[in-house]
Amino acid sequence: MINNFLILLIFFYKKIISPWLPRSCRFYPTCSSYALESLKKYGPWKGSYLSLKRILRCHPGNPGGYDPLP
Repeated sequence: MINNFLILLIFFYKKIISPWLPRSCRFYPTCSSYALESLKKYGPWKGSYLSLKRILRCHPGNPGGYDPLP
């Protein structure tokens, strides 16, 4: 139930909010795609933890690049 809600929030962000913002993710896959994959693979708790860690690494001081799920 929680997992489905979190996935719905990310889907809403990707389809409604993200198109209005400039592209800024330094990683591949994008942070929102990474979050979706992590929630589907690991569930709401570990998936949210991994997603938050990834989002906190997404800043101008980090070169980014390919960063798959563990």
